[in-house]
Amino acid sequence: MVGGAYASVPLYKAFCQVTGYDGTIRRAKVAPGETLSKTLLIRFDVNIRDLPWSFTAEQASQTVRIGETGLAYFKVTNHSDHAITGHAVYNVVPEQAGPYFQKLECFCFSDQTLKAGQTIEFPVVYFVDPKYARDFETQNKPEVTLSYTFYPAVPGASTNSKAIKSASGLGGTPSTGL
Repeated sequence: MVGGAYASVPLYKAFCQVTGYDGTIRRAKVAPGETLSKTLLIRFDVNIRDLPWSFTAEQASQTVRIGETGLAYFKVTNHSDHAITGHAVYNVVPEQAGPYFQKLECFCFSDQTLKAGQTIEFPVVYFVDPKYARDFETQNKPEVTLSYTFYPAVPGASTNSKAIKSASGLGGTPSTGL
């Protein structure tokens, strides 16, 4: 039973990512071939939990056409004197948008290690599936909020800056300094 309890967490996470259940965003391999004229306002929300980092969205919101690939940038700075590894979790609101909001590339797909004082800009490549416009639960919802929260990858652990590789966001530009 203990093994079943441990196995249930990754299985539940995988289920949510495949189905979009509970507002969980899906990971996509390709963008849709259809772009609609209908637009959505995508808002960006960022949070930090138990990390000496700052985390900002380079834009508060974007307007994109449904089916169009969007590109948003996020900046993360480690304000500590040692390297730290964090992991971003994400969600969308309204929850009904979860199955339709999909990401092609995201810093949230893996742990991110930032050296002391390092700043990295991470892009997120996303789209909203055209089925969003045809679903009775979402067709009249003109905006979606994408929310991220960075947590320590290992709660309470600090990392040895000499023994780790630093993150270098997809197309991102690592830099040092506060």
